[in-house]
Amino acid sequence: QVQLVESGGGSVQAGRSLRLSCAASGFTFSDQSMTWVRQAPGKGLQWVSGVNYDGSTTYYADSVKGRFTISRDNAKNTLYLQLNSLKPEDTAMYYCLQGFVCRDGSWCPTPPGQGTRVIVSS
Repeated sequence: QVQLVESGGGSVQAGRSLRLSCAASGFTFSDQSMTWVRQAPGKGLQWVSGVNYDGSTTYYADSVKGRFTISRDNAKNTLYLQLNSLKPEDTAMYYCLQGFVCRDGSWCPTPPGQGTRVIVSS
């Protein structure tokens, strides 16, 4: 079955960086676009970024554009999200999802993984 396992989160000060990973299995990763979403405490899922199947096309929410970078390694079945210049408002649980989902009111499934927590202190 589909498995998405997020890792790499942590507790950092504002301005620092983290690199999140999402290890995928149970489907043909190299054929699938992928999405990162996040959920801040007490709030709903927020679309963060998306990447097409081969990594040639990427999309970002305005709130993270210029600070976050999505990428993928299809040989390793792994999705990444580089988080730079972190702000306290980036504090959230981060999840990866298959497909281009959750953007602009589109269908947003419940993330199958446990997520990885990012805490940014000022």
